[in-house]
Amino acid sequence: MYLGKKEHNPPHFHAYYQDCKGIFNINSCEMSEGNLSKKQIKLIEAWAELHQEELLANWELAQNGEIPYKIEPLR
Repeated sequence: MYLGKKEHNPPHFHAYYQDCKGIFNINSCEMSEGNLSKKQIKLIEAWAELHQEELLANWELAQNGEIPYKIEPLR
């Protein structure tokens, strides 16, 4: 997530894997744009569903210029 009020809606986060990137909508937990593989997309979408409430809380913090909390990574 990027910090600051300049970040646009809808709530989303950026995911990177090697040279690939994806932007994921927090409300739907789906990739809205990017070039990640299907395998990576499935893993990230599953992780986002598990942590959706935390992601939304962090989005609010980031919109206010505050540092988001760390969220448990995918294992």
